[in-house]
Amino acid sequence: MPAITFIHPDGKSDRIETSEGESAMQAATRHGLDGILAECGGNAMCATCHVYVDESWLARLPAMGEAEDALLDGTASDRHPTSRLCCQLAITSDLDGLVVKLPERQV
Repeated sequence: MPAITFIHPDGKSDRIETSEGESAMQAATRHGLDGILAECGGNAMCATCHVYVDESWLARLPAMGEAEDALLDGTASDRHPTSRLCCQLAITSDLDGLVVKLPERQV
């Protein structure tokens, strides 16, 4: 079963197991993870599941779509080159061990 590590702004981390095909956002909300609001339920409309992907994982991720790119320009925390919306990150066995950092705030 693939797992994702979410690192909180205070340095605390949560390792969450997920299923293939589930998004990182779905895994986070299913486990009640603080820091991922997911107000739109994963429809790429709100940007409240913004994360900073560990640089070592960027090349393994699917390409960013236009809607995600536009939403990232309006996030509550600063956009970084490693910013992604975790609702757009479908987990596969290739992403087992993915590490993402949570921003200071989502709204």
